[in-house]
Amino acid sequence: MSAEWTSLTRPGDPAWREEGVGFRRWERTTVLGTGVDVWAWATTEVLRWGVKTRSGFSVTPATAVTQGSRPVIMAHPFGLSIREPVEVVDVVETSDRVGFAYRTLAGHPVSGEEAFVVHREGDVVLLTIRSLTRPASTPFWKLVYPALVVAQTVARHRYTRALRRRASR
Repeated sequence: MSAEWTSLTRPGDPAWREEGVGFRRWERTTVLGTGVDVWAWATTEVLRWGVKTRSGFSVTPATAVTQGSRPVIMAHPFGLSIREPVEVVDVVETSDRVGFAYRTLAGHPVSGEEAFVVHREGDVVLLTIRSLTRPASTPFWKLVYPALVVAQTVARHRYTRALRRRASR
């Protein structure tokens, strides 16, 4: 565990003011739906890695999100399996905001942090995704970083659909 790490994506903050110097900064909010049932389902899913697993990734161990845990996320593009070790650096659970942030660890294709937060404004349930990334330090991942930026775009599109698709049913 890394007790000294401070989240850069700040999932507990409604407004994200982090500059992300040296990183590609990205944030997007999407409406998941309305009502107590959507809220209950989406908040449970986000803390069970649902935004990742419903987007085609696998997470091992498949346990609930907890601060300090170090699961391995596996991406599966084109029949390959790409290992993405991470550490959960922040978890937020309030009456109107539930989510987490993880940072990448050595061996991950990129360096940075990502946050997934379900929150509500009145009856409207939203998902906010925040990301700070840059090339990993290894020569291979630096070389393929432009392709990873494209892969991130695809993954982010899947993230925004992962909880919205189920929540709207």
